[in-house]
Amino acid sequence: MAGGVNRKISAASARAHTRRAKQNTSFKLPSGIFTKILLVLFVGILAWAYQAIQPPLQKTCGSPDGPPVTASRIKLRDGRYLAYKEQGVPRDAAKYKIVYVHGMDSCRLDDITLSLEIIEGLGVYIVSFDRPGYGESDPDPKRTVKSMALDIEQIADQLRLGSKFYVIGFSMGGQVIWSCLKYIPHRLAGATLVAPAVNFWWSGFPANLSKQAYEQQLPRDQWALRVSHYAPWLTYWWNTQKWFPSSSVIAQSIDMFSSEDKNLLPKMVSFENHTAIARQQGEYESLHRDLIIGSGTWEFSPMDLHNPFPNNEGSVHLWQGDEDRLVPVTLQRYIAQQLPWIHYHELPGAGHMFPLANGMPDNIVRALLIGK
Repeated sequence: MAGGVNRKISAASARAHTRRAKQNTSFKLPSGIFTKILLVLFVGILAWAYQAIQPPLQKTCGSPDGPPVTASRIKLRDGRYLAYKEQGVPRDAAKYKIVYVHGMDSCRLDDITLSLEIIEGLGVYIVSFDRPGYGESDPDPKRTVKSMALDIEQIADQLRLGSKFYVIGFSMGGQVIWSCLKYIPHRLAGATLVAPAVNFWWSGFPANLSKQAYEQQLPRDQWALRVSHYAPWLTYWWNTQKWFPSSSVIAQSIDMFSSEDKNLLPKMVSFENHTAIARQQGEYESLHRDLIIGSGTWEFSPMDLHNPFPNNEGSVHLWQGDEDRLVPVTLQRYIAQQLPWIHYHELPGAGHMFPLANGMPDNIVRALLIGK
């Protein structure tokens, strides 16, 4: 009996020992391993995100891996080169000298086309130039609202346009003209803004008016502008990622055009042909930089400007189509109301591309130079 009891105890002990052995041989992760794994994943995601938001290096014209230099260029004080194109009567014989500023996703070749009647009859000379990062002009990573006006002043000086000259800008180039009126008004004989881009965050706009105008933009453009204003360091990523629609201008979406703009599509062929030239050095220091500066925080508001021609020795004109889907006419009207010295020309039924309509360039230049 005693021996049987001993055998039962031994069996129970054996089973307990087996269970303990199995428990002792089960796999256990070292202490804190999950924290380390999460940390590695987090660092990996941060590294990926950092790479994703970094724009590629610009392929500067004339560099070993960049496009060739084919245009005439001037060298600025900071060492950058700006490419330019001249048209009209010879510079030295011209009565009127105009610096033309192209819009977003364009270049010096997308200038204003005038009739011989205007060019020869009035004696007009026009120089258009590639804004920094576009075409064959060097990029300017330090570009600001003010620097563009100073670039234009240097162009005028190096080409010997005289103490005063005229400026005309279209779309994003039109926005640059506000900078000229602010920083180099003493150099201007006259200025024209053609469908100039607006900044919805300019001070001076009534909050309800700018909000309403902003909400009339295409949703994809609302997001592109919002990112450029609040998180400019994400501008490159936002406009190159494939998950969400990017800026309609950068994507060249036809949705940004009004019905009248679409009627002018055959005349836009030249713009489309020049897109590859405009973007040949890369998109970050050209298109993306435009968004960052154009919708960023400005150190002045156009509505705070003073009349640069108090004695009527020159004039400022603003042209706007009331069906423009890129630039809200309501905001242009408000600016014109706040600046009564501006000659405001609103075109019923016109969209953003109205300067391509027959006879319109002549009308714009004639109004600026001789007031007709």
